[in-house]
Amino acid sequence: MNPMLQRLQQNLRDTQHSETLLVNQIANQRAAEDKPIFRFGFGQSPFPVPEHVVAALRVAAHRKEYLDVQGLPELRSTVAKFHSARQTQQWSSEQVVIGAGSKILLFCLLAAVQNADVALVAPGWVSYEPQARLAGHRVYHLQTELEQHWRVTPEMLEQFCSQRRDLERPLFLILNYPGNPDGLTYSGEQLAALANVLRKHGVMVISDEIYGLLHHRGQHVSIADYYPEGTMITSGLSKWCGAGGWRLGIAHIPVQLGADYMQRVIGVCSETFSCAPAPIQHAAVVAYTEDERLHQFLQQQRSILADTGQSCAQSLRQAGVAVHDPEGGFYLFPDFSAYRDKLAACGITSGAELTQTILEDTGVTLLPGSAFGMPESSLTARLAYVDFDGSQALANGNQYHSNMEEGIKRLCNWLQTRTPGVSVASG
Repeated sequence: MNPMLQRLQQNLRDTQHSETLLVNQIANQRAAEDKPIFRFGFGQSPFPVPEHVVAALRVAAHRKEYLDVQGLPELRSTVAKFHSARQTQQWSSEQVVIGAGSKILLFCLLAAVQNADVALVAPGWVSYEPQARLAGHRVYHLQTELEQHWRVTPEMLEQFCSQRRDLERPLFLILNYPGNPDGLTYSGEQLAALANVLRKHGVMVISDEIYGLLHHRGQHVSIADYYPEGTMITSGLSKWCGAGGWRLGIAHIPVQLGADYMQRVIGVCSETFSCAPAPIQHAAVVAYTEDERLHQFLQQQRSILADTGQSCAQSLRQAGVAVHDPEGGFYLFPDFSAYRDKLAACGITSGAELTQTILEDTGVTLLPGSAFGMPESSLTARLAYVDFDGSQALANGNQYHSNMEEGIKRLCNWLQTRTPGVSVASG
């Protein structure tokens, strides 16, 4: 067989249905069958799109024209101003690209380079590896540990960069923080230390900061502040604005990476999504415009998510599960390893078996750690604590939400039933 076709077939075999989307389908099917379901598997914002942004979309609904591939100039300018106010590095509108979601922009950034190596932090988001393989790149995982708060360290990065087989191949590192699936982030000191290694080895960084505005204390720091010449940032409306289905993503490409690279990225964009939808782009101008409504909306979300996440984490720890308090976004990454022997006695030896059995017995949907680059034997899982009505939460303030509370209680009680003798919290 032609080697090119053989490689393409292998890449396609390695590309499966996104597990995050699949678990949402499973949850919908159980709900349709009137079975109990607790939607802790799919990471979708529970909050509504702010009404003034929805109103802007109504006004722009008639817009039907194709826009520039790079994006509506007014939107690029507004996005640049918005992010410049939050970073030490100033954004230029000429370096901003607007896409039909940050997911496709991530692919375009990767596909604009040929025959690269891509380093992924494990655990990490499910789509990074398939996208890198579809772009024809080699993929490597930097395996982190619970004790490291699931963060890559400068020492780990230095070892990987120093031991690469082919130093002539371009190297990408994809970072995501606050993280999916772990809800944890990096401090400025940690990012500065990573930047020293990245600069030494000339690594191109794709910094996926889609949850940055949902840092629970509003203190998100970008690695671009420490490594501006080599860091591309992606973000969008899906998480902080509650507008996942609107498919509006942004990317900022530093001028130091060169005009040729920028043009190649825009070329890939033009051959994939053409342009982000015109009505959505016009509404996004309003979404990214600074005013008191925006600040209040962000603060309310952060407070609710922090309280909910910490309550869930506390209950899990009381049940003997190892998990860190979240720092941003809406995920926990619990580790059930303390139950390994007792679960093995029940025939459960992998994360996939663990989450499948939990779903069948309790109706709680989780995603196994193996979906995020962890070994099959890892008894880790992602828990998205978003199964509540975001509109009611915004109206009622900070309180633990009944469906979340019931789902966590069922999960903890399931552990007690499956592994008797362990003290479990009541809720």
